[in-house]
Amino acid sequence: MRFNPEIHRRHSVRLKGYDYTEPGAYFVTICTWNRECLFGEICDGKMLLSGLGEVVSDEWCRTATARSHVTLDEFSIMPNHVHGILCIDHQGKGKARLAPTTAQFGHPVAGSLAMIIGAFKSASTKRINKIRNMPGASLWQRNYYEHIVRSERELTPIREYIATNAARWSEDSENPNYVGKLQCDVALQKICDGSAV
Repeated sequence: MRFNPEIHRRHSVRLKGYDYTEPGAYFVTICTWNRECLFGEICDGKMLLSGLGEVVSDEWCRTATARSHVTLDEFSIMPNHVHGILCIDHQGKGKARLAPTTAQFGHPVAGSLAMIIGAFKSASTKRINKIRNMPGASLWQRNYYEHIVRSERELTPIREYIATNAARWSEDSENPNYVGKLQCDVALQKICDGSAV
């Protein structure tokens, strides 16, 4: 079905007026289509990547290799989603400023976070669909979650959240076997909102 703005009422979840090409650090979460667990499994609090998970890891790392204005920070691949911190710095490889804000909705700008994530999703989908012999199949949800990291103080707990994500899988709202409210996600939201820092 084609997008019809009268019916679908799709709105941007991006921060209005923010220029996502600006140097800064961005915390992103990208989920698989229908939150299907494809990338491996959690065993004793550690993520064991499947072959498809290895492809995702490889493509995530290529994100920085293929784009001189991108550096990668902490990231983790979970059974059905990816968490990562991307730093954009158009001056070349090096430490990016922590976020300082303009593309029109639906029209990503070259070098922007949306284009970087789009390229990652496209490359990983192409490779995985070839492996699965499923040309044209959706691998990722259409959108992604992002949070502009505004300070070193905020960056540290986000890094820890990403690094310890696998250990909390039994309580993760993305886990298809979990029912209930995830306290870790609530804690992370407080960090991102600034109420816990």
